[in-house]
Amino acid sequence: MEKLMLETLMEQQREYFASGATLPVKVRMEALSRLEKALQKQEQILCKALHTDLGKSKTESVMCEIGLVQGEIRWMKQHLGRLCRTKHVRTPLAQFAAKSYQSPSPYGNVLIMSPWNYPVLLTLEPLVDAIAAGNTAVVKPSAYAPVSANALKDLLEECFPPEYVAVVLGGREENQALLQEKFDKIFFTGSAAVGKQVMESAARHLTPVTLELGGKSPCIVEKSSKIRLAARRIVFGKFINCGQTCVAPDYILCDASVHDELVEALRQEIRKQFGDPLFNSEYGKIINEKHFDRLLGLIDQDKVVCGGNFDRKDLRIEPTVLDHVEWEDAVMQEEIFGPILPVLTYEKLEDALSWINQRPKPLALYCFTENKKVKKTVLEMCRFGGGCINDTLIHLATSEMPFGGVGESGMGGYHGEAGFAEFTHKRSIVDKKTWMDFPIRYQPYTAKKLKLIRKFLYSIPYKG
Repeated sequence: MEKLMLETLMEQQREYFASGATLPVKVRMEALSRLEKALQKQEQILCKALHTDLGKSKTESVMCEIGLVQGEIRWMKQHLGRLCRTKHVRTPLAQFAAKSYQSPSPYGNVLIMSPWNYPVLLTLEPLVDAIAAGNTAVVKPSAYAPVSANALKDLLEECFPPEYVAVVLGGREENQALLQEKFDKIFFTGSAAVGKQVMESAARHLTPVTLELGGKSPCIVEKSSKIRLAARRIVFGKFINCGQTCVAPDYILCDASVHDELVEALRQEIRKQFGDPLFNSEYGKIINEKHFDRLLGLIDQDKVVCGGNFDRKDLRIEPTVLDHVEWEDAVMQEEIFGPILPVLTYEKLEDALSWINQRPKPLALYCFTENKKVKKTVLEMCRFGGGCINDTLIHLATSEMPFGGVGESGMGGYHGEAGFAEFTHKRSIVDKKTWMDFPIRYQPYTAKKLKLIRKFLYSIPYKG
């Protein structure tokens, strides 16, 4: 997009927001309904686009992308009236007579930059929250999933005028051009490396950011766990979308006493769920050759106990389990983001938790155990964005809880009420009455005034 065109678009969105057109709750509800209907209408188109870009099956596309967006829309429509209301709070006696309340206000013009691995979900879910909060938005999908990006552009242009929601296509040049502009809020999902660049660009304008990043999310398999069920749920969470999921279990830390049983259970589950993966039409592909070659470089054939084969023509890599992995191995030096599952062991749970805590805070953590004390210990001792006990991934598939990272895995969270809040500034308002005015706060100050000030400030608040 040429600089002049981008500047014109930005000016149009600023003017549209300033007009107040996005503010009425009715307008927001209508916008969400248009998007909801468009998703239903264009489901087949989006499914085909996701299959072309990532090899996703229709079931996976609906279950993990389109259906979750629809769920977010339904939640927002159900709760929007409540979220938009002012919230009255108690007023301190020192501010008598007045009423105090919190007033939610949209940021204004927001930028949403989404990744290629879940292009529909990770573009539209934050957009739903931004629209519900009353903002205008510029959406920038990833160029690595071009068919999906074009499908999203067509869908959103059907629903909204560009001054309300606009889609900008392109690659790094367009990303950099957008980051030079002054937005009121930036929401970015992607790698930590690019997240740092986004935050640096936002700092020039003091623009608040939400960063949904990633990291090496551990999966603890404790000795009391139900091994076969753990293997089933780990295989699902790790290899859906060929492991190209920001919250996929990156590696397993299992108790040495259940190691052999777990590895065999993983092998059996991979065969059961995928058959021959390279010929399974329901199993996806790696996004491009660059990532394909990077992943092959992480596979140590001497440590492969399952999988390891690949098809360069179709960019497919079998679900692969690496055993007897060490922390120094190449596969443990970066987020895998692919269908490779390293298995490490521990003798004491305390050692496993120490290893996790010595590394960057992960976006997710999973723990399989039947021991209540172990659950409590893991949750108390580890710092991570979110996760599951005895399952994987599903903590993000709800609008009732925020999803987000901590530390190196991101900042901020969204979904449901948290998503509305992420695109909203909560203003603090005191509505002071004019029929009286306490003189004690004005100079000249006296000992009597000081005594009264102490009394007022240390007193309990009244309900204004």
